[in-house]
Amino acid sequence: MLGAIALMACLAAVAAAAQLACAARRPFADRELAERLNDLLPQTQCGRCTFAGCRPYASAMARGEADTNQCPPGGDETAAALAKLLGRAPKPVDPQFGVVPTEPPVAFIVEEACIGCAKCIPACPVDAIVGAAKFMHTVLAAQCTGCELCIPTCPVDCIEMRASHA
Repeated sequence: MLGAIALMACLAAVAAAAQLACAARRPFADRELAERLNDLLPQTQCGRCTFAGCRPYASAMARGEADTNQCPPGGDETAAALAKLLGRAPKPVDPQFGVVPTEPPVAFIVEEACIGCAKCIPACPVDAIVGAAKFMHTVLAAQCTGCELCIPTCPVDCIEMRASHA
């Protein structure tokens, strides 16, 4: 009887150790998957997916807390690539998260209207807007991700979204 109890205790210890080992590897696997998902995202950092940026959205997908169809800037192609990586059926981007652009847009500041308030600069998540207070600002088109986060910060509505080739 004592031998059977000792055997059961030993088996329980081995099972617990195996569970701990799997749990220790799980966060690493989630981080690795989140990195791979993040690499597929357009890095607009726009927040339309309801997350604070592309990396938090990727982490939520890796944990199974977000769907693959929440990124309008990435479009249906990105949604399909995310679904493929996660082994899910592809879905088109859900319109509740926004419209999928036909061309990648970039912000453009109308020089004549800019008052140099500098409110747009901190709103840009990728530092694509340059300028100084009381001077006209400009957008570095090559850096702009088209997130549109600068538009609502402008008190004189001098920021427009234009096709990236314009």
